[in-house]
Amino acid sequence: MHRSTLSLAMASALAFMVAGCATSSPDMISRNDAQRMSTVLDATVLSVRAVTVDGSQSGAGAMTGGVIGAIAGSSIGGRRDSAVGGVLGAVAGAMAGNAIERNTTREESLEIMVQLRNGERRAIVQAKGSENFVPGDAIIIVTTGNKVRILRAPQAVPLANPPLPAPVAGTRG
Repeated sequence: MHRSTLSLAMASALAFMVAGCATSSPDMISRNDAQRMSTVLDATVLSVRAVTVDGSQSGAGAMTGGVIGAIAGSSIGGRRDSAVGGVLGAVAGAMAGNAIERNTTREESLEIMVQLRNGERRAIVQAKGSENFVPGDAIIIVTTGNKVRILRAPQAVPLANPPLPAPVAGTRG
């Protein structure tokens, strides 16, 4: 009973670690990027193609799977069988945990080729977000630290109270 409870706890820990993995979604902002000034560039979409970002292999899945496999394998048979079962269970669990981590962290994404206003071209890969892009779309590229995301360009809104012109040197207002 105790071993099955421990196995369940380890499986829950693996699911929690995998669920907490990073994303490249343009709709998800990291807490570290909140309240930071970002650079914004205007650009136009040249092309969009679907790509898959390979899943991560941090080792957490393999380690957790190995522990769960060792516990499950060691409960087989008698003393000698349990040692062999534990080793085999650890190897099988590590392989399974690694595969689970890699598959659950894989992201369906977009590679978006853009042209900046100065004529330079860039390619940016980001997870599919809430916006769809097609060639010719006006977009903005938001850079915060070393992270970049593409968003649809907001429509320009005229200012209700335009700023006053700067005073001319040598005159008093």
